[in-house]
Amino acid sequence: MATSNGLRTLQFAAWRGSLPLEIRLAPSDCRIYDRADPYLVYYPSNYESSNIPINKCTQIHSPRLSYLPFLLPRLHAFFTPFLIDPDIPPHDGWFSFEGVPLKWHYPIGLLYDLFSGAIPAQAPRQRGRDDAHADESQPLPWRLTLHITEWPADQLVRLDAEGKVLHDAFINSVKEADFLRNGTAKEIMSLSKNDSTQLWKAVQDRMLMLICSTLRLRADGGLDDFEAFNPICQKLLYAQGAPLRHAPMRIYLPQSPSASEPSSGHLKVVQSLITPTPPNSREPQTLGMALHSLLPSLFPSRRTPILAKPVLHGAVVPMSAPVEELLRGVAYLDGWLHLGVVMMG
Repeated sequence: MATSNGLRTLQFAAWRGSLPLEIRLAPSDCRIYDRADPYLVYYPSNYESSNIPINKCTQIHSPRLSYLPFLLPRLHAFFTPFLIDPDIPPHDGWFSFEGVPLKWHYPIGLLYDLFSGAIPAQAPRQRGRDDAHADESQPLPWRLTLHITEWPADQLVRLDAEGKVLHDAFINSVKEADFLRNGTAKEIMSLSKNDSTQLWKAVQDRMLMLICSTLRLRADGGLDDFEAFNPICQKLLYAQGAPLRHAPMRIYLPQSPSASEPSSGHLKVVQSLITPTPPNSREPQTLGMALHSLLPSLFPSRRTPILAKPVLHGAVVPMSAPVEELLRGVAYLDGWLHLGVVMMG
């Protein structure tokens, strides 16, 4: 069982996780077609950029826990001189990776784990020969394309100017996770107005603190906004000392194109009721037990990954990790364990 200090360390490590991004304007939206590539937004966190000219790249880190739409106002302002139609509002923007529209309600870190092809990090004792050069082969910065027109309505729900669509999607996800944990959404529904506001503000600030106009490196690594978010997170995860009923966990499986889903990038999302202990047992439910129960063909062993590896926050998760401890320590901001699956071999 993780100690309180160990749990806090895990939580803060997940909170600080970030990714370098390189975002380019889609040629179809750029009025200078052959010069679209140089105009980009490029994301390391120790960069002082207040004196960077507009036609140079701007460098910061993008939080793994945050969401792509928070970048749209800044990106729109950056690319406005090169847009065919600069009057199109920022919330009409959407992102793609290698032609695949990216779901804006998925956290950035999850999207990277699912689509980038990066080799997930592993503990030294778990690394094999295939992972020996993993660090050198990471697709970083992650190169995305920003589109301002041609919204893929069959794949993405439209955003709005006030940000209510993004807010509601996040809060609904939090409510669903709360219901699974406690059998009721009473905890999230009973949050004070101040707590509810602070919850959403902390989610926004996780991105905005890194893309403010000065872009100065925070010495505390984001401690202030973590301290604002964590007490509310604890209220939800430890509801009046109530025992955990089910762990909110989603598993994302890559799917090959088919007749019904001809486009690439299609995912199958697996979700089920995961109890903190297996039926007829007092032992903690491990991730390996849960995956074997849900996906026995991919995870034939409860202890050892044979055909596939579970990935969370860019790292392979030990099959022996108790599900409840993972939930308490490294859940995403919406209270879910969002697990990617990487095939082996």
